[in-house]
Amino acid sequence: MYLVEKLDGIGKPAWIALTIVSFMIWWPIGLAALAFTIGSGRMGCGCHGTMSWRERRERWRAMRDEWRAARWGGYGSVPSTGNAAFDDYRNETLKRLEDEQGEFTGFLDRLRRAKDKAEFDQFMTERRNSPPGDRP
Repeated sequence: MYLVEKLDGIGKPAWIALTIVSFMIWWPIGLAALAFTIGSGRMGCGCHGTMSWRERRERWRAMRDEWRAARWGGYGSVPSTGNAAFDDYRNETLKRLEDEQGEFTGFLDRLRRAKDKAEFDQFMTERRNSPPGDRP
């Protein structure tokens, strides 16, 4: 894998160039090169495959919230419409929806944990009730 080590030494631009050239040669080779670079984590952020889906989801939410804060300074300072009553109503509604989203996310996490626990308990019950010769 001398070529891989050489391209890794150059960095992302080399992998991008390889993918483009391989598409120009023959599109199936380009797809294979693209799948390899993405699948191996060479085009990712360096944490590919080490984070659970929950951690990735929380990371995306944090990035979204940072973007919103940078864009509008948070929900509290969304540009005014000129109508103070409507602005207050909008800010209260957005805050309420944000709180409900957090509660719903917590509910879904508790639901997943309960399902996982029920499945695990069922597995352990079946394992205890099976004869010792049937176990792998």
